[in-house]
Amino acid sequence: MASSALPLLLPKVDAILVLDGDGNRLAGKYYGEFMKTPTATNGADAAADNAATAQSVEQLRNSFERQLQSKIGGISAKSDAAEVVNVLGKTAVFCGGSPAGHGGGGDVRVVHVGPAGESELVLAHLAEGMYDALSQLMGGSTDRAMVLDNLELVFLLIDEHCDGGIILETDGQKLAGSVLLRDEQEPRAGHGMEGHGGGMPGHKPAMQSGGMGGLGMGMGMGGDMTIGQALLQARNQIMANLNQT
Repeated sequence: MASSALPLLLPKVDAILVLDGDGNRLAGKYYGEFMKTPTATNGADAAADNAATAQSVEQLRNSFERQLQSKIGGISAKSDAAEVVNVLGKTAVFCGGSPAGHGGGGDVRVVHVGPAGESELVLAHLAEGMYDALSQLMGGSTDRAMVLDNLELVFLLIDEHCDGGIILETDGQKLAGSVLLRDEQEPRAGHGMEGHGGGMPGHKPAMQSGGMGGLGMGMGMGGDMTIGQALLQARNQIMANLNQT
């Protein structure tokens, strides 16, 4: 008889969030029933009910994120030493962030929210792997402006890292390489924020010369280099680094 139960050792998360220094969600995704309200039933006012439900879900998530920010604000977690906090009975592990009193936009935080009973060490490993990949994709500069300019890559990173709350890959270099390869192959028509838990309202990823410069790795978007060529060059450099290790 087939079983729908997940293997006991398969890592699972309830949410992945990329937050700026003020706790604003730049990108992220919620999984399962975490931070959801019952869906509206069909009826004459179904459209209005659905709109109200969507609004209430977003309000619920914003409230959770504010409580999360109250715990992690002003804490800087190294890329290889994630910090752990508890919020509403959930374990939240994060990397990144700027120390209290740090000026400017500061470093973003990659947060993994785990279900009750999930190992803190496992969650820390997940957060560190994704943060490492994000840092590589952003050319080592994981500040708010850089992330906003490259949101499409961030959403692709979340998808490569996790599917339906189930972790697919944790190695930073492999994740970054997969994201660049997938971004090269897929159409660039808005990797929509719908279904991803949302990003900054009204913001459109600036995947042009300034934004792609965030990939760093010694390349520029000047001259006749296309976005596809820039992505291919970056991917080849990452793969070369992989082969050297």
